Order: sequence, then C-alpha cells, then structure tokens
Amino acid sequence: QVQLVESGGGLVQAGGSLRLSCAASGRTLSRRTMGWFRQKPGKERDFLSGITWSGDTAYADSVKGRFTISRDDAKNTVYLQMNSLKPEDTAVYYCAATGVLSSQYDYWGQGTQVTVSS
Repeated sequence: QVQLVESGGGLVQAGGSLRLSCAASGRTLSRRTMGWFRQKPGKERDFLSGITWSGDTAYADSVKGRFTISRDDAKNTVYLQMNSLKPEDTAVYYCAATGVLSSQYDYWGQGTQVTVSS
C-alpha cells in the first residue's frame, strides 16, 4: 500500500551536513505520521524523529538540535536535514510511515547508508 525509498546518504566528515529524502509511492502521505530511524550492525533500530500530518514533530535526544524533519505532501516526500554530524551518527537510515488508523510504523524503506568520518 505504501512504498518508501530513501536517498541522500553518503560519506561526510564530522561536523558536516547531509539531507536525506524519502519518496513515497502507492499512497499519498496525507494523514500519516512519518518517521526516521537508524540502525547499526548488530544493534536495534532506533527512533530518530517523527512528524504528524499536522506538522507536530518529535526528536530523540541524540539528534535534538542537530536534525530537522519536514514533509511535503504535495511531493509525497519526507526529509531529514542532518547538521553537525558526529562519527556516532554512522548508520543505515530508514524512513517509515504509519498505517491507517494506527500510530505504529508499518511501512519501511530500504535504508540509505550514512558514514561520518573523524
């Protein structure tokens, strides 16, 4: 019902910036909460940020003040602006969307690699 594709990852030096994009197909993002997560090898997937259809946002403490989530429903796209990147930000970053009538994230993208060098 919802397909998500992340892009914008890459290699960046500590202190640098990247802007991730999440393009949706199959369904529009309207009325859905969207989120960004990240996962390191052998670790659980961690919540980073979420944004509701009305624009309310939430951030994990680890990225608060450095990352900004936004959405453009006309383009079916969600963004994650990442500034002041740290080596510990290195991970695979995933976009996610909630299902209809649910606050759970049921739809996931394939992930995009972000590597931050010292």
